[in-house]
Amino acid sequence: MHHDHIEALHLVRDLGLRLKPEDLVTTDVSVHPPFTDLRTVQTLVEKERIPVLLGAQHCSDEDAGARTGEVSPRMLARLGTRYVIVGHSERRTLFGMSDATVAATLKAVLRHDMIPIVCVGETEEERQAGRTETKLEEQVLRALEGLAPERVAGLVLAYEPLWAIGTGQAASAMDAEDACVFIRSLVAKVAGEPAGETVRIQYGGSVQADNAEELMSEPNVDGLLVGGASLQAGTFLDVIRACGACYRS
Repeated sequence: MHHDHIEALHLVRDLGLRLKPEDLVTTDVSVHPPFTDLRTVQTLVEKERIPVLLGAQHCSDEDAGARTGEVSPRMLARLGTRYVIVGHSERRTLFGMSDATVAATLKAVLRHDMIPIVCVGETEEERQAGRTETKLEEQVLRALEGLAPERVAGLVLAYEPLWAIGTGQAASAMDAEDACVFIRSLVAKVAGEPAGETVRIQYGGSVQADNAEELMSEPNVDGLLVGGASLQAGTFLDVIRACGACYRS
């Protein structure tokens, strides 16, 4: 919940001016402003041909109806939105988003030909109790239930440990890799090895320019879900370039 539409416009324009073609040869970049900024950012990106994809932070699991305060996935699709974050840790912890609602929202996003970025992760208490894999299995299997393998292959999953969100305490590269390996194995289990190989798995949680390269150097970390470091064009660009430097063919 940062940046009004004027601030968002300046940020994305600044990012567009700083980005060079070589930054994007191997890296996809999406920006996820608040709902009130989406139309402004969409217009800017299209008019000035800024090479980033538009994303949203959340949406309803319904297309329309008595859902005061919610935003329909159909509305996002009409704005040219490409990605939608589903089940972000703050949606789960602050707003009570359940695994069942995450699964329904994921399907709603797919229904409108957008790509969900599905967040999963454990709390500090669950981590200390040795329940990280149990928690991830519950969340991943519930989210993917009933999806065709080709749908699963096109998803983005984000390992987002709750204990690392907004704390400045990022997971170690090894912790991130272990979790991403486990998530990939779950995808392969329910949707087949090809889906497990193709699905993108990100890490999110206190990502900064100084840890992005180390995280991205792990073979199963395919990308980063960036929070506070994306609020300024310079720091976001540093993360983008760290990702590009670690690209694996």
